[in-house]
Amino acid sequence: MTDKKQMRVAMRRARDAFVAAAPHTIAIPDALAAMLRPEMVVAAYVPIGSEADPAPLVAAARAAGCRIALPHVVDRATPLVFVAWDEDGALVDGPFGLRQPVPGAARLAPDLVLTPLVAFDRALNRVGQGAGHYDRAFAEHPRATRVGVAWSVQEVAAIEPDAWDAPLHAIVTEQEWITR
Repeated sequence: MTDKKQMRVAMRRARDAFVAAAPHTIAIPDALAAMLRPEMVVAAYVPIGSEADPAPLVAAARAAGCRIALPHVVDRATPLVFVAWDEDGALVDGPFGLRQPVPGAARLAPDLVLTPLVAFDRALNRVGQGAGHYDRAFAEHPRATRVGVAWSVQEVAAIEPDAWDAPLHAIVTEQEWITR
């Protein structure tokens, strides 16, 4: 499966069926817990539909004294920014079904980005939603550790990365922690 548009359709269906079949939870890998340190900025996201929920990872980051940021998106063309968010902070509806902090929240540069994805491979390539928001964010914050959060059913044999695609540093699923 090489066409990313077709891959997105097939993998969303697989992800939806996987989540509908039984509840699943992302566990906190020891390797990820070891990365967390006080005042570190961890960018996460609020899942849409059947996306893997990073909430357990966010809870571990908070317990380690990390600051949490969420993406704020204006539209397809405007790069996303990561903005400060605390668990009591209000979320508003954004474009594409996103739940995001209110406009005007303080921007933060992430040290670690927990990123949603549609598909991944063992080479740590990812296919996202297709708007390029995370690709541009990774380019803007090249020193940030990039961790994909996904269900195991989202794994494919191989993804042909585009020139602008930055590979992930790791992927966490309900079953394992994947690194090179």
